[in-house]
Amino acid sequence: MNVDRMQSVLVQLRSLAAEASGSIAKEASSAGAATTGVASFAQSLQGAVEALNQGLQSAEALQQRFSAGATDVELSDVMLATQKAGIAFQAALQVRNKLVSAYQDIMNIQA
Repeated sequence: MNVDRMQSVLVQLRSLAAEASGSIAKEASSAGAATTGVASFAQSLQGAVEALNQGLQSAEALQQRFSAGATDVELSDVMLATQKAGIAFQAALQVRNKLVSAYQDIMNIQA
């Protein structure tokens, strides 16, 4: 897994967080725009999750190849891929926590 792929995952996760905070205002202003915003958000979220999953799977595959004794896999490559996947997962977890927190805040406002 390369650095560009991990950076694109982080950019996608950040855009999801920005979209989530902006979509609330859009949904309140127009029902038609809300439907389009929800579909776009769902597609963005799905893309980010798929990219995260791909990164985790490629790091795991690299670990397995190294454990099996593949001569073309260096320990440093395995460690970097594992750390990048871990960082991407932690970023996704933080975005999820922010989304849940925002949802709870909205629910408390409506109550």
